[in-house]
Amino acid sequence: MPPVQPTLDGTLPTPASGLSYAEWCDQVRPAFVAAAKSGRWFTSYAIAKDNDLPEPANPKADWGNFVQSLVRDHLIEHCAWDETSRPGGEHSGVKVWRGTRAAQAGRAA
Repeated sequence: MPPVQPTLDGTLPTPASGLSYAEWCDQVRPAFVAAAKSGRWFTSYAIAKDNDLPEPANPKADWGNFVQSLVRDHLIEHCAWDETSRPGGEHSGVKVWRGTRAAQAGRAA
């Protein structure tokens, strides 16, 4: 196994999962469905961190595309803005999501 250099904050980077985009979506979607059903507000990073989800092959594009697919599926909706808690995020603004009423009632998944 090749050596892995820590990031500037001292943590080790998440290794690439080696999954295709579709396989990665299938793997991470259940965590977001559960969060949507809970009715609580969340950021995509919080769900990924809390559930130890793998990073996609192209994180800069795939996370946004995935979250927007959940919006198109009427599973989640935008409800607020917050500062990111992602290391190295420099307090960037991020969207806060919640499950739609249909998702909370179990009618969307």
